[in-house]
Amino acid sequence: QVKWKGKDLFDLVCRTLGLRETWFFGLQYTIKDTVAWLKMDKKVLDHDVPTEEPKTFHFLAKFYPENAEEELVQEITQHLFFLQVKKQILDEKIFCPPEASVLLASYAVQAKYGDYDPNVHKRGFLAQEELLPKRVINLYQMTPEMWEERITAWYAEHRGRARDEAEMEYLKIAQDLEMYGVNYFAIRNKKGTELLLGVDALGLHIYDPDNRLTPKISFPWNEIRNISYSDKEFTIKPLDKKIDVFKFNSSKLRVNKLILQLCIGNHDLFMRRRKADSLEVQQMKAQAREEKARKQMERQRLAREKQMREEAERTRDELERRLMQLKEEATMANEALMRSEETADLLAEKAQITEEEAKLLAQKAAEAEQEMQRIKATAIRTEEEKRLMEQKVLEAEMLALKMAEESERRAKEADQLKQDLQEARESERRAKQKLLEITSKSSYTQSMNSSTTALPTDLPNFNLISESLSFDFKDTDMKRLSMEIEKEKVEYMEKSKHLQEQLNELKTEIEALKLKERETALDILHNENSSRGNSKHNTIKKVS
Repeated sequence: QVKWKGKDLFDLVCRTLGLRETWFFGLQYTIKDTVAWLKMDKKVLDHDVPTEEPKTFHFLAKFYPENAEEELVQEITQHLFFLQVKKQILDEKIFCPPEASVLLASYAVQAKYGDYDPNVHKRGFLAQEELLPKRVINLYQMTPEMWEERITAWYAEHRGRARDEAEMEYLKIAQDLEMYGVNYFAIRNKKGTELLLGVDALGLHIYDPDNRLTPKISFPWNEIRNISYSDKEFTIKPLDKKIDVFKFNSSKLRVNKLILQLCIGNHDLFMRRRKADSLEVQQMKAQAREEKARKQMERQRLAREKQMREEAERTRDELERRLMQLKEEATMANEALMRSEETADLLAEKAQITEEEAKLLAQKAAEAEQEMQRIKATAIRTEEEKRLMEQKVLEAEMLALKMAEESERRAKEADQLKQDLQEARESERRAKQKLLEITSKSSYTQSMNSSTTALPTDLPNFNLISESLSFDFKDTDMKRLSMEIEKEKVEYMEKSKHLQEQLNELKTEIEALKLKERETALDILHNENSSRGNSKHNTIKKVS
């Protein structure tokens, strides 16, 4: 509306987003290449905003927390900070070393895609994602596939983290970067030396223009007595009166107004953090704890249901596998039965033939015996005839003996074939019995399978929208939750140590692929600080 003040428009945006932690944010616009923020008590159209239509404002974080995990209560607040910090890192407004960039990218992927699934997240699924600063990509002789492989390796380790947890891990790492939450302004000291003024949640910092990572001088908020400006001159009066007043000049009066706005806002939040929480913040934190506990219980319930379904599916698959195995055994038993029947028929036929041959040989032996008797009765009296007759008799006897042996052998073979036939019929009987057993098992298994394949109807319903959940959080529950939070803090410290080791391993691994000639000034400064063991916080302590 034409009469709206800045607060009216700002409140409308916050209500639309469902945002209650409004003190971190503001509406930003650009005028004559200078950033400005909408004033809450001034009409929107009375601001020196561009005349063209439509008028564009950017809803952004104006002030940053010292500790994101402790200060950011609402999930929407965490999400907005995550989006803004991620964009600043990708746009290289915040310097981030390569190994930390890969780790942050893995948490961004976890927040977007959920748990890693190799069947879904196949090679190339990150090809269209912007996850790393261009400076990092150009610094190493590595293909997009090699970067994706390293990001995915860490992404797979984040299994079980919800979106809000992954985004908070992202912010906890990003808040330790030297340029996180710092607003830089070009200034000149009394001697005309060009410097940079940095304003953040911890205080005011003075930098060389070529080194935005390590401040030369720092003024923590609790050591500053007064800040003021007159025209383009800005004055910082330390709390210790023995320390000289620091004065500098900025390029424009509008810049001095912006610096003072940021100083007042950051100082107020700095003092507010060191006091007891207001009733509103206490209520918000209590609601956040309850919501976190509710979500945790919901995730546990879903995990149990998922596990039950997976177990049911595994049981069904096992029964199906067993059924297939029984079917194969039944088929093999049928084939064995058919072979046994064919063998029995062949043996019976062969036994019959052998028996007939034995009878024929016995008949021939009897005929030979009769012939021998006839020859003896009609023997020739002469000696020659007698000799010949004796020879014939001898041959007849030999023939009869052979006939008798052959007949005996054939008889034994017939007996053996009869025995084989009986054994074959016994095998056939056993095969039929086994087939009956397998058939009975198959019918039992099929009935079991049909009852298992259809998942139980009494399993918990997955309809999360219609389900009404309520929890009664007692004092004992809250105490137990506090103990769990303390335990999580201890675990987080251990994880941080492990995380640092992982970052060092990745840095060592990709160091051989680095192109030294493409290193920027910030890369070199960061490496020097790392080799000296300097971090963001201990550097500020040294120069304060």
